[in-house]
Amino acid sequence: MKIKPMIRNNICLSSHPAGCVKSVENQIEYIKTLAPLAGAGAPKLALVIGCSMGYGLATRIALAFGCGAATIGLSMEKPGTATKTGSPGFYNNLAFDRAAAKEKLFSRSIDGDAFSNETKNACINAAKEASAALGTKIDLVIYSLASPVRLDPKTGILHKSVIKPIGSPYSGETIDIVTGELSNINIAPATDEEIAATVKVMGGEDWELWMEALCNAGLLAENFRTVAFTYIGPESSWPIYKNGTIGRAKADLERAFRAINKKFSRQCAWVSVNKAVVTRASAVIPIIPYISALFKVMKAKKTHEGCIEQAARLLSQKLYSGEAAHNADMVPVDDEHRIRLDEFELRPDVQEETAKEISYGLEKLDVSFFKHDFLEAHGFDIAGVDYEAEQNTAGI
Repeated sequence: MKIKPMIRNNICLSSHPAGCVKSVENQIEYIKTLAPLAGAGAPKLALVIGCSMGYGLATRIALAFGCGAATIGLSMEKPGTATKTGSPGFYNNLAFDRAAAKEKLFSRSIDGDAFSNETKNACINAAKEASAALGTKIDLVIYSLASPVRLDPKTGILHKSVIKPIGSPYSGETIDIVTGELSNINIAPATDEEIAATVKVMGGEDWELWMEALCNAGLLAENFRTVAFTYIGPESSWPIYKNGTIGRAKADLERAFRAINKKFSRQCAWVSVNKAVVTRASAVIPIIPYISALFKVMKAKKTHEGCIEQAARLLSQKLYSGEAAHNADMVPVDDEHRIRLDEFELRPDVQEETAKEISYGLEKLDVSFFKHDFLEAHGFDIAGVDYEAEQNTAGI
């Protein structure tokens, strides 16, 4: 069947198998153009929790094809069938495993609910097999989940996250990425219950549970490291992001990395503050105007980065840079001990010019960069892909 993007309310309901493959291949080729991302201290076996899209996928690609690491990836996907497309991550995982096999790199992709004990056990069993076969333990854990819900295995309660302000209502304008039409949005402040549920889903509790489970299974290498991703952004976005429900959850993520360091009595966990990128979720957060203007400015300044460029810098310039490769205390961090990959985005000149672009009026804003990245995340609008060709939606 031929596949076209089906977009409703800034949510894409379809994905393109060949496009997803090409996107993964492009990221792999980019990593191969770089020098090895880490030297003798490079990770040998990595677990990527949330491996199928965005920063999780990019980091897994960088680890495998830039460091030669064996990887175990976990994500929850909708498989393709003969009549319906699967989730983009379904095709991304297939493409990654196929590319890794060609290069004789160990890879195992597991489908399941990362919050469940059953999935944790499945990953632990896979890690035990990998550890025995490779003669090494897990030395890097990437936590990159982006789930809207979490079923707590202890209580059986289903928690649902929300994107809402806290304390005061939020009003603003957003853009339909298909039509370019402007619309006003008004979001009521979150209730205490919604705040707590969002923290439960998107906070750091599950990250802690993963590290505890891996430790109890004896799977962590002596000098293991673990990283989760977060975003801060400019002050203009704080009412709906940093000071909203998402920000409250991200604050809990920072609490968790400090708790993990305390548990293991050494520096082993970090949050990485990354730049704004377009993901499946970002199109429903009302900051499209900011991201569109930001991309235009950063592309003009040649400082723009996508997930794969950020992942490469995380490994080569931060986590395993110079002395940091052997001494975790030497990993460059800010005053809050966070890794910063958003330094180009938050440069004063970038922020000033971005604000100027927005001040011209949203009706004049160029959303083409945002739209391209949004479509690309689903396998569309990628050079070299024949979108008139019939697709095998059940697989690659």
